[in-house]
This record gives sequence, structure tokens and C-alpha cells, in this order.
Amino acid sequence: MYWWGSKERADRTLQVNKLYQNTYTGVAIDGETLAWGDYWPRLATQTAGRNAPDVIQMDYRYIAEYARRGALLPLDPHVGKGLDLKDFPPSVVDSGKVDGKIYGISLGGNTSSTIYDKDAFAAVGLPPPNLDTDWKAFAKLMAEFTKAAKRPGYFGSQDGGGLEPIFEGWLRTRGQELYTPDNKLGFGEKDIEEWFAYWADMRASGGCVTPELQALDKQNVENNMLTLGKAAIGFAHSNQLVAFQSLNKSKLAMTSYPTGGPGAKPGQYIKPSMLFSLSARTKEVDEAVRVLNFFVNDVTAGKILGVERGVPASSPVLKGIAESLDDLGRAMADYIAAMNSRVGPLPQTPPGGAGEIQVLLRRVNEQIGFDRLKVADGAKLFVSEASRILARG
Repeated sequence: MYWWGSKERADRTLQVNKLYQNTYTGVAIDGETLAWGDYWPRLATQTAGRNAPDVIQMDYRYIAEYARRGALLPLDPHVGKGLDLKDFPPSVVDSGKVDGKIYGISLGGNTSSTIYDKDAFAAVGLPPPNLDTDWKAFAKLMAEFTKAAKRPGYFGSQDGGGLEPIFEGWLRTRGQELYTPDNKLGFGEKDIEEWFAYWADMRASGGCVTPELQALDKQNVENNMLTLGKAAIGFAHSNQLVAFQSLNKSKLAMTSYPTGGPGAKPGQYIKPSMLFSLSARTKEVDEAVRVLNFFVNDVTAGKILGVERGVPASSPVLKGIAESLDDLGRAMADYIAAMNSRVGPLPQTPPGGAGEIQVLLRRVNEQIGFDRLKVADGAKLFVSEASRILARG
């Protein structure tokens, strides 16, 4: 079994693996975890070498790419025969489908979030962002926070210009998507130029961290600007609140991404926080299916996992863990409930190359931040390179 995530996730996962081994004797689960940024290159290498792990934690961004390369096992033949999905909403099952076949099972539902240091905002006497804060108000608030904090090297927000999820949310408020149904970019140079310009202005106002600081962020909880004490705000998935709080002494809370303002479309959506998929080359198909089923349907396993990977899709599991949720777990469940009426539909499964484009966005934003590229030139480069990646498939 192979997954990405924090130590909090690793501890919970290993506990469930131990529970499984005590329940079904004669089998051992060899678990391994890496940070997000290291995970995907390692999985790509393993897949190319035909030695991928049996059970693979999969992201919605990558599932189509791996499924279409023949790297993942179709799970449809196992539904009702070792894999029980009767208590899963059809939309959740569909989120793991590629070209009509099931290649992944959701480990929990989540949506994007703005995680903030509640104590820091109280200390400077400013209100934190909320569900109705729009992009313009957010930029103004972040600049005001940095000035009010009066702490050298401490800023309102991390630099979100290189983060695809928040860029996607911004696009969706404008009625656009990352990709079109025929797997082309769903936006143009003008759009990405406005996006890069927004964050360039944030850096200029002091509202977000400097490029030197943001470069320390390896896109995991441990290196996020919030955890490193460089910013009062970090952007993450809602299920990551547990991991963030475990590494931060201050009281944390969360709200949505900034909105597009009155009349704008919803920027966010409820998605599988991550999925479990099986390697197409596994020699332990039945056992791997049973492990997957155990993670998503066993109530005792659900109590151990909590909502760290998102709100469980199985209604009996969610009901079974409700009383055992701590304050953080309830905060996450309440956030999902509050967002249910504020989200749009799940976008299409990203095309092949989407993962590479995520890296490209971060790289170009970083080059603009370090004054190696002008905003307009960065936008032109991004669209050109991203289009080339998509054309290559």
C-alpha cells in the first residue's frame, strides 16, 4: 500500500492496516508514504518499472492518466463480489470512473479551503475571511493583516499563484474550467495573465509571502507557510485541517476560497479527497479488493480514520463515526455541510498531462515572483507549454 500525506495520516493508516491484519490473519500489509511532491515521480517510476504497489492512493487529477495507460485495475467485476458500494451515492461512485469504468473508490469527500490562524487574526483585531469574502476584499485584508502584525517575515497569506486548485476555483467563478471536454485549455492568455497579475500585486502590497519563502513550500502540510509560521493563511483541502492543527500551536479554523462576488458562479465543488485504486499488475487481486473494501466500509476502521481523508461516503460509516468525532472532525463535517449549497458540479476528469501542468503553473508563478519573467510573458509561456503538454496527451 502506497499513499501520500502527513504523519497524522500515516499513523491512522497503519492503525487500520494493523486492525485488518488482526481481522484477517495470514496477510501482511507493507505500507509506505511520501510527501505529495515526491509521491507522483516515485509512482510514475514504479509504474514504468512494472512494480507498482497493489493498493495505490490516487488523486482525481491523475486517475484518468493512470487508467488510460492501463496501470489501474477496473473494479466493476468486483462490485457486489468483495467490494460493497450499495451505501455510496451514485455521484461518489461516478467520481472514480474513467470512460465508464470504475478505477478508484473515494476515501472521503472534501472541498478546497482557506485554513487560517484564528489566534493571529484576533491578536491584530481584524476579522478573518469568511464564506462571502471575494477576491478583491481578500487582497485588501491580507495587506492590512501584514501591516497590523508588524512581524518581519510574517505575512497575511501564502502565495497561491502557483496552486492549481485555487486557480481552478478562481476560473470557475468566471464561468470557465481548467479543461474543455475535448481536453484543451478552458481559458486563454488573458485569463492566466490576470491570475498571475493578482498575485504579483499581492506580493507588491505585502499581502502574501515573498518568493524566497514560498519556494520553501513543497506542497505538503509540514512545509506550508502557515505551518512554518510565515503566514496566517494557507490553502488546502478541507480534510487536511486535522494534519494542520496537529502541527500548529495556534487555534486554526477554515473557510472557503474567496468568491467571485455577487452573481458569480460557485468556484468550488465537492470531490473525492483521494481514492484507493489497485494496480493492474497486482497478483493479489482478491486480497487487495478486500483491503480496499475494509477501508471504506468497516465502521471500526472508519472511527480510526475519522475525517482526515475527508467525510466518509458510506452512510453507515458516517453515522457510526459521528459520535466519535472530535471538535476538528465536527468542524470539517460542518464545513462540508455549509458548502453543499455553495458548490458547483464536479468537473470532468483531468486529461493526461494535467499533473505536469500543475508543476508548470507553480514554476511559472515562481519565475514571475523572482522577476525572471514579466506577467504577460509568463502567461504566454504557460499557455504555450500547457497546450503542448495536452497535445502530446
